[in-house]
Amino acid sequence: TCPQSLRNSKDEDFQKAFLPNIRVFMHKDNFNIKDWNRLSHFNNPFGFMDMKYDDVLDAVKLIPKPTEPLLLPKPGGDGCVRCAVVGTGGILNGSKMGAEIDAHDYVFRMNAAVIKGFEEDVGNRTSVYVHTAHSITASLAFYQKYGYREAPHDEVLRLKQQQIFLYVSHIILKTHLSFFILTRFYVLHQDFMRYVRNRYLRSNSLNQKYWAIVRPTNGAFALFLALHACDTVKAYGFMTEDHSKYSNYYFQKFEKTHVIFFANHDYIMEKNLWKSFHDRKILKLYQRTETEG
Repeated sequence: TCPQSLRNSKDEDFQKAFLPNIRVFMHKDNFNIKDWNRLSHFNNPFGFMDMKYDDVLDAVKLIPKPTEPLLLPKPGGDGCVRCAVVGTGGILNGSKMGAEIDAHDYVFRMNAAVIKGFEEDVGNRTSVYVHTAHSITASLAFYQKYGYREAPHDEVLRLKQQQIFLYVSHIILKTHLSFFILTRFYVLHQDFMRYVRNRYLRSNSLNQKYWAIVRPTNGAFALFLALHACDTVKAYGFMTEDHSKYSNYYFQKFEKTHVIFFANHDYIMEKNLWKSFHDRKILKLYQRTETEG
């Protein structure tokens, strides 16, 4: 046990909302017709609405039962699992946080995790890589000009549930991604994703006409995965109050861009939650100070 574990937090609101034993991963041994009947009422990626049972079953049968716990304490340590979750925010450009990030036991990354040429700011280790079926291909198309060539060699993959029966089958049967290793393949469970949305990030956008596309960002899912797999969590490259000072992405070194607020994510709500977690000592949020320039 780890004395500093976030599970020992005395924060009443956090303890009330946090479910340490929530089912995190979908796999072949925890899906049956009862689960189907329950999950078919929820829209993608929170359930299987408008999908066919046989298609989903065929895909889920390919997903091996993951080894749990996901992350183990380092041998000879104090029993604590220390994790860094690295977003792609421009706040990391010039931060020189690379060595600090790499000093953690495990490093989570997501989406266009450009590392080469940016090691001083973002480190070069990747233990866990979180993505959707869309983001792993779109990142290659959109961010190649910044040096993004492939996803980091990963231990955790998260696929968007809408495409699970097509994409999971393809990735396992065709192994078209050179780094793919079946025993390191994980899919977040719909129950976990709904839990993150409903308990922490229930945006007012869910009351709008476009509610069906609204969901937390991949960064949010990565952070909550870390909060459930680690004892201590530090978040780097996530949106902060002064986000307008920085480019959208850390790898936009020589251009000043602004954060694009897509309608399917509530970036402000997420920003406020990370700051609240930081202030309540649930996690540590990297924030620049004026002296850092």
